[in-house]
Amino acid sequence: MTKVDTLLEDTPGKEVLLLANEAIARGVLESAVRLVALYPGTPSSEIGNNLARMAPHLENFYFEFSSNEKVAMEVAGAAAISGARSMMVCKGPGLNVAADPFFSLAYVGVRAGMVIVVADDPSMWSSQNENDSRYYALMGNMPMLEPADPIEAKEMLHKAYEYSERLELPFLLRTTTRVNHTRAPIIYDDIPARPETVSFEKDPFRFVPVPAVARKRHPWLLEQIEKAREISNSSELNFFESSGDFGIITSGVSYNYVLEALSTMEIDAEILKIGMSHPVPDEKIKELLGRHERIVIVEELQPFLETHARRIAQLQEINVTILGKEQDYFPEVYEYTPKIVMNAFSKMMNRESPVDWEDIEDTKKELPELPPRPPLLCPGCPHRATYYAIRTATRGKAIYPSDIGCYTLSISPPLETADILFDMGSSVTTACGIARVTDQDVVASIGDSTFFASGLPGIANAVYNQHPIALVVLDNRTTAMTGHQPHPGTGLTGMGEQVPGLDIEKVCEGLGVRYVKTVNPFDSMADLVADIRQMLDWIRENQAPAVMISKAPCALLTAAERRRKEERPSPYYVDEETCTGCKRCLNRLSCPAMYLDTETGKAAIDKDLCNFCGTCVDVCPVGAIMQEE
Repeated sequence: MTKVDTLLEDTPGKEVLLLANEAIARGVLESAVRLVALYPGTPSSEIGNNLARMAPHLENFYFEFSSNEKVAMEVAGAAAISGARSMMVCKGPGLNVAADPFFSLAYVGVRAGMVIVVADDPSMWSSQNENDSRYYALMGNMPMLEPADPIEAKEMLHKAYEYSERLELPFLLRTTTRVNHTRAPIIYDDIPARPETVSFEKDPFRFVPVPAVARKRHPWLLEQIEKAREISNSSELNFFESSGDFGIITSGVSYNYVLEALSTMEIDAEILKIGMSHPVPDEKIKELLGRHERIVIVEELQPFLETHARRIAQLQEINVTILGKEQDYFPEVYEYTPKIVMNAFSKMMNRESPVDWEDIEDTKKELPELPPRPPLLCPGCPHRATYYAIRTATRGKAIYPSDIGCYTLSISPPLETADILFDMGSSVTTACGIARVTDQDVVASIGDSTFFASGLPGIANAVYNQHPIALVVLDNRTTAMTGHQPHPGTGLTGMGEQVPGLDIEKVCEGLGVRYVKTVNPFDSMADLVADIRQMLDWIRENQAPAVMISKAPCALLTAAERRRKEERPSPYYVDEETCTGCKRCLNRLSCPAMYLDTETGKAAIDKDLCNFCGTCVDVCPVGAIMQEE
């Protein structure tokens, strides 16, 4: 992570190697943005992390980790309507959460520049689906820019604010994982002063879209999109490059793969690189279609540009062959690579690739096979203890709706306490649906950050409709999966200020939950199992929802706190004489700090990995695990 002082430097012309997410954070300063609101989500998380580090050092700047993406969209939208430049950031699925205000914002427009950074995740490295957010731009009539690398990410951010204020519309800046997590040399620009304050000017017949107002705003929006189309056709963000016997239309990171493939295969082609993907530059596309008999479309995920190119060819009656996903040259799933693009070009041109991919694969087979390393809960993770207790208490026979967070890793053996998942907050609501049509116990789990982000409506629904479900809130005091960002329950804001944190137990009681209990998963495994069984008995008797809050800090936070205090607890060990080799600790708890000693056939503990939680002590049936004195 780049030092915060480096990101804050007001040194125009300086070149700094930055991650694209860092470049976007730097671009916020250079664009005189007054307010940024977001909910963290990989691959965009580092944008917020860096802005949170920078915010306390800046004047006339406000940054917040909002409770969810819908809230962030509304906070940022209102700031831009008030006359202050703003930005909202989310990952692809986060735009689904913010869709309601997103569409309304397009109708009412903004008075100052507003940029919505949405980070899509081809190959789903950290997401539950492969949202292609370009279709949000199309549906919402909101312009979109699409950088291919970190340099363009910052440059396009500046352009997005310029265009946004010209059109009085928010602008989308769409990145993808490979762009977000790439580094490049970024040249710093000036950091202008931000306005101290702005004044909200009332105009309810624009900003209150009751049906009569909305009917007038929709034609206005379509007019603005036509103006945006003029910008797209003249913008230097959409440019022609090189020349050759056929044409290529591409955008985003795929542009880089096209350049590499053409260079490696020694192929000449004319490229139309599209940086403003909505509205597409139809005049430039028409121009390219008219110059070549064959056009190749290279884009990840769905055939967005390809569909537009085919539409333009049909409307303009241009006789041209368009090659892309429709003929299965390119897949509609996952990230692209130079290999995918080269193989497609080879197939189209009926020529061999200069790269012997089979030889590379054969060479890889000769290398020693690495052991599989699936993602696991960390050593000392409180979720492991909680899930072990849940599975023990229910004998693995309950239904376990899960949610989005580290705890979704409980899908894997031996914990196996994740049976259904849709999106953030769905643990509570899917539990309600299952409980109403089956006679099985339903034990849902949700993290503390997700609880505040989208769990509350589901809990209100469960109380209102008296759904007989158990909800375990896994409160590890942070938004762990995306980088330990604060949330409403932590008492820390995005500006670094200490504030009263919301108490999850009191929130549940305020929503009308009659059975609420807070436990520490590290206190006693036997007591925790008994508490869960008691909760399930209460649910069966009362036919109403119950909540248990399993509260203990994230293992990474406790480890960091020990390092800060220079503490080193006494390590745990397995007494070989007492251990019977039953492997219960290995097969049912599966802590990464524990392993099988192949010489003794008994469990052992890696002292460098152990996080001193003591759960294994409770799990061992013969008391063979002890802590050194």
